[in-house]
Amino acid sequence: MKAIVRHRYGPPEVLELQEIDKPSFKDDEVLVRIRATSVNPADWHSMTGTPYIARLAFGLTKPKPRRLGIDFAGTVEAAGRNVKQFQPGDDVFGATSEAFAEYVCVAEDGPVVRKPVSLTFEQAASVPVAALTALQGLRDHGHIQHGQKVLINGASGGVGTFAVQIAKSFGAEVTGVCSTRNVDIVRSIGADHVIDYTHEDFTRSDHRYDLMIDIAGNRSWSECKPVLNPQAILVVVGGPKTNRLIGPLGHLAGVRLAASRSSQKVALFVTKVNKPDMVVLQKLLEAGRVRPVIDRCHELSDVADALRYLGEGHAQGKIVITVQS
Repeated sequence: MKAIVRHRYGPPEVLELQEIDKPSFKDDEVLVRIRATSVNPADWHSMTGTPYIARLAFGLTKPKPRRLGIDFAGTVEAAGRNVKQFQPGDDVFGATSEAFAEYVCVAEDGPVVRKPVSLTFEQAASVPVAALTALQGLRDHGHIQHGQKVLINGASGGVGTFAVQIAKSFGAEVTGVCSTRNVDIVRSIGADHVIDYTHEDFTRSDHRYDLMIDIAGNRSWSECKPVLNPQAILVVVGGPKTNRLIGPLGHLAGVRLAASRSSQKVALFVTKVNKPDMVVLQKLLEAGRVRPVIDRCHELSDVADALRYLGEGHAQGKIVITVQS
């Protein structure tokens, strides 16, 4: 099968499309013929080996995992003898490792569920990591409630477009912050209010919010605090990537420390890829309460271009890779 492989850290040019062995599935696994996948910041960090602290997990001098990719959507080609939930021919989507390839093996009880018939493979492949991050940030760490006023800073990217819609599904009043070129997109996915940060500074607004999801990660605690209600929660998803040693960790720690004596709370978290939450997303997609926003599609041979574009930080929604038609 064809797969994206790399042997060293570096820019997108280190990626190669190679012919490798097709994976063998175990008794409790399914073999999925991947139809589409998508790129995530985690792929960028793993590819470049930055911030350098991440190399403690990826490999100090060269990457231990030779392959990249997490999100996938495709068709079950074969199932192990102990598998009960899936059978060959089922269309599925989920998250795994080494998804920039034509085939992948996934455990039956892993983060894989049936693809809603209303979604294309490209749409389904854009969902897992970004939507799980949005869901867990809002529900588990932001403790979102019906009727709350929610501010999403960075509403037009992969996580942001899902966060707007998931917050609306909880019955929140949502304000999205984005640039001029993205205002119409954020409004079209259900935001009640949209702030164009090139014309208006939300930190100087008279409005107050019960929950803020900071995906852009470009504001300090002193800037965010004035727009938060006394018992509000700030969930920090992203941060500046300028520090090549520790990346956004300095910003995250600084915000948490600065807010330590405040009545407002700051939540930091790492997304947990799991099956129960994939089921939640599946139901939201089936009900039409969430629809993926796709910026562009690339071929598997063009993963380097897709990651290069991701690294520029201007994607509207998700960047998808079509693997097999």
